[in-house]
Order: sequence, then structure tokens, then C-alpha cells
Amino acid sequence: MRVLLSAPLAAILLCGNAAPADRWAGKPHGPVYIDDVAPMNRTVQTRLMPQVDALLEQLLREKRAMRLAGVEVFKSGDKFLPGKIAYAMAQRALALGDDDPRLPDRLAEFADIAELTLGDPNESWGIYYYIAALHDLDQRGLLTRAVRPAALAKLRAQLDWRRFVRPDLTLIDLPNNYYGVAFSIARLRHLLGWEDDRAAQLLLARTLDHYRKYSGEFGFADETEGKGRFDRYSVLLIGEIAQRLVETGMTPSPEVKAWLRKSVDLLLPRFNLSGEGFEYGRSIGAYGETAFLEVLTAAALLKVLTPEEERMAYAFSSRIAARYMDFWVNPQTGSVDLWGQGRRTDAYRGIHRIFGENLSLARQYVYTNAIWNRLGYRGRAPDRRYAQWLRNLPRSTTTWFARGDYDRALVTVRHHGKLIGLPIINGAEGQHMHNPYFPVPFSPGMLSGSADATYPHLVPRITLADGSVLMPLAYFKDLRVTRRGNVTEVSWRQDALDRMGENEARPDRRAQIETRYVLAPGRITRSDRLLLEPGARATGIEIEFASFSSGPKSRAGVTRFGRGEIRSFAAKGYGTCVAKTPDAPDYGAPTGPFAAVVRCRNGDIGRPSSISLEWTLSYD
Repeated sequence: MRVLLSAPLAAILLCGNAAPADRWAGKPHGPVYIDDVAPMNRTVQTRLMPQVDALLEQLLREKRAMRLAGVEVFKSGDKFLPGKIAYAMAQRALALGDDDPRLPDRLAEFADIAELTLGDPNESWGIYYYIAALHDLDQRGLLTRAVRPAALAKLRAQLDWRRFVRPDLTLIDLPNNYYGVAFSIARLRHLLGWEDDRAAQLLLARTLDHYRKYSGEFGFADETEGKGRFDRYSVLLIGEIAQRLVETGMTPSPEVKAWLRKSVDLLLPRFNLSGEGFEYGRSIGAYGETAFLEVLTAAALLKVLTPEEERMAYAFSSRIAARYMDFWVNPQTGSVDLWGQGRRTDAYRGIHRIFGENLSLARQYVYTNAIWNRLGYRGRAPDRRYAQWLRNLPRSTTTWFARGDYDRALVTVRHHGKLIGLPIINGAEGQHMHNPYFPVPFSPGMLSGSADATYPHLVPRITLADGSVLMPLAYFKDLRVTRRGNVTEVSWRQDALDRMGENEARPDRRAQIETRYVLAPGRITRSDRLLLEPGARATGIEIEFASFSSGPKSRAGVTRFGRGEIRSFAAKGYGTCVAKTPDAPDYGAPTGPFAAVVRCRNGDIGRPSSISLEWTLSYD
């Protein structure tokens, strides 16, 4: 039996004047698939593909006048959109057999839309999507029927990796993971006969060299050049590299497979019954779930998984696909919804990209489903022993990202089916001050940060007499993890705190901190010993806790919740705590709004050399 723990399917309206209703109100986990779930191929073919096809039919009708959720899609500034449209239109045609009478019309429609978007901005990822579409059409012998000669000539000039890579092979104002995008484009250009293979090989070498340099002995790519940002993309990137190698007819090396296995080891303890994905960092939500799909299918295809892991990866992938249609796609608008119902995503994935997000997310489901089909899982019911397998996952794991000047790691614990991840990383440039990167516990549907938000979620924010604001976010040393039965203890120190107000983390040595976490079943405690340099004066220390739980009542420093998985939150050393209904849009998670926020603030602290701080939260 398929079990969905859901609220009634009330209408959500992303556009118009009606207030949006939250069909998952009070259900932050969304659907829970306890006993059974549809095979992935059934979900993709009977639910996702018709949803995408309806959007493409709307595009064909309305063309440049198309609006989705009130967004004029061709005036939205989405610089990847032409490529995403091309890929979706190509797959729409390629889904038909050569003798299907609808095929000529589908190819003509591709040609029309290609010419419609030919003059629109299309950058980096958009170039990759577009040239991948042309390559797929070429493989079926349909390219010249799908793109008219003049348009194809222009596309050959436009779809070039050199638009964002300099002649010396350095990237133009882009993070290093874009080497993988450039390699994919160069390799596909070669396969189309547009250039030789030399550039692709050089760009692949750059991609792997960067991975080696900034992953070191632990095998996870730092998104920065050694500053310590290890997030969803650090786990996903090797899956993307492996997928692009396979896509372009190359064989991943043993080194690539070894890196891929490390990502698998990090992801396995995160499997669950809901299809919920990555818990911390930027661009998670729906993309935190497809990250699992891309890594797991690459690992299955390359035989990096054991037979049992492969079956369980397919069972989880089927849940992720079902969740996409049940939770993320709005049945009223026919669009993915990352922005309504109190959901919050980062500015990079703002609602201006709504059409493209539908198409790029769908692409990830379609191509990973094709891999599972290729491996023999087409129509196969997911393994019914999955729930039991989850119960046997390790209770505590530590994944190291870097050790040396600063320590970076991810501690993962599982208690009674709940996953809790504690990342000890540096969000670095543009992200260090955002609480999805804070060194605090995250748990899908229970403990979450808010994209691009800076409120002091579960971390002390210290204001000094000169107005400087410091937080302990970036400079972790002497990280230690110990386990005693069901209890995991984590400790570290920081010789400098991170000065807020700048784009990049900046050390301020007027304060140091020693931190200790105790993660036990049903309870998490963080203790801090804050040390101030002689002459430094703290004029305030504050902390906040944003929660999905509701009905809070605060008394004597303890807030108890009437409903939800979090039962209580208690703070010491932070002064008075007040619980309120959130009063700003900042207080939203990727999956929905928080129901309550506890704010604690201690006034003028003075000049003590040592300040003790502590909070404890209990959960079901």
C-alpha cells in the first residue's frame, strides 16, 4: 500500500490575486512512502512527461507571449532558457519512433522554436543543454530535419565553450565547476564534427586537476579555491563529471570512480522514506533531491554500488520521483513550485527562472530514469525491504573534507529514522553569512536554514562596543568526534571569529570560541565558551531558532512547542528568550514556512574574559 501523509490537496495559486493555499501546511516532510511507491519509470512516463508536454504546448501556442505564474518567461532574464527549451523540445521529438506520423510535426516545431530563441541570451549551462539536444537529434539522424541550415550555422557559432573560457583556458568570472560544463560542450562539439578533440581533453584535464587540488585525500571538491565550501555541489560534481563522460562516449577512470564512491558513502546514510534530499547549503530543495539521482545513477551504471545498494538506490530514486510530482509540482498551475506556499530558495533560482526550472528539473528525472531502465528496472516495483534496510544504516558517520590549517567535515547521525547532519565548513565568498552554511544541525523537515538569510540561527551573534558583529562560522580547528553508544560528541575551537558585513569571511581575533555538541537520541545540546581579548567589550549576544513546530510558550528560558517534532528549546547565557510567529519572509525553508521563531538576546555583557553559552533542543 502506498501511504501519503498529506493535507487535503487544496489549490495553490501562484498567479492572480488569490492568496496561495499551502496544501502541505503542517506537514514539513511532505509525502511519506512507507510501504510502497510507484516504479520510477511509471512516474516519469505517466506524470512528469505529460506535465512537461503541457508546458511545451503552451509555449507553442503563446510563443514569446508565454507567461507562467505571472512571469513573462522571455523577459525574465533567464540566460539558460534557450538551451533548456531546446533540450525539452528535442526529447519531445525523440520520444517518437521513426514511423510515428507525429514526428514530422515535432521536428518542424523544434525548428520553429529554435529560430524563435536564436537571438536570446544563452550562456554556459544553456549552451550545454542546447548542444546536448543537437547531439541527441544527430544520433537519431534527425538533426538536419529539426534545424534549418541558416539556424544551424548560427548555432554552430553560438554554442561554443570559448564564450566563457579564455584562450589560456581560465574561466571568465565563473566558479571552477564550470570547467566540467566547458568540457562537455567541447566534447559534444567534437562529436558533432565541429572541432577536433584537443580542447575537450585539455578542459577535462583542467576539471580533474581542480578536483585533485581542492579535494585532496578526501575526495570532495571545494567549491572555492581552498576556502572550505563543501556543500551539495561538492558531492554532486563528481556525479556530473561521470555522467558527462558516459554521455560523450568516454570511460571514467578508476580515479573518477573512487571519487564517486566517496559521494555515495556520504549519501547512503541520508536515504529516507520521503524522498527528501540534501539538508544544508544553497540550491537545495528540489535540486537537493535530484543530486541524489545524478550521483546514484552514475554509480549504478559504473558498478560502484553493491547489488543491494543498487536496489536500495532505485527504491530511493523512485521515492524522489514520486515526491517531485506529489510535493513540488503544483497541480493547479502545472508548474514546479519552489517559491510559493512559504517556500524560500536562493536568488540564483528566483521565480524569474520558473519555466527553465521546470525544464531542467524534468531533464534530470528523464535521463536518470533512462539509466535505471537501461539497468533493467523499467516498471520494476521498488524493493519492499527498503524500510527495513534504512533501519540498519550506521547510527553515526564522519565524512572529512579537509584537515590542516582548518578542519572541514560533516557529522551525520541517525536516530529513530531521523537524519541529522552537522556541517563544519566555511560558506566562504557570498555565503559565509547565510545560515544554510552555519555549523548547526540540519534535518529534512525538522531543522532547516533559510536561503540567503542572515539571522543568527542556532549560532551566537556577538556585537562589540565598536559596532563590529562577530559570529563563529569559518575557522574550525582541532575538530574531534567521539561516539559512546547512541551519543555522538563533536568539539572544535576557533582562534578567530568571522566578522559580519563583508562578502568574504574575515577573521577577527578579538574573540575566540570553544564549541561542543552532544547529539543524543531525542536531544541536541551545543555548549560554547566565548573568550574575549583584553580590552574587548561585548554589548550584546543573541541567537534565534526558527522551527516548523508551532504553539510555542516561553518561560524561564525554555520554550515548549504544542505541535511538531521539536518539543522544546532552552537557552542559557543568552538572556531573555521570546517566541513569536515569524514576522518576515526570511523565515522560510526550501520546503515551506517556519511556524515559530525563538529570539534570545543578552544586553550589555561588559568585559568578562570568558562567557558560557548553551542551548538544548529536544525532538520526537
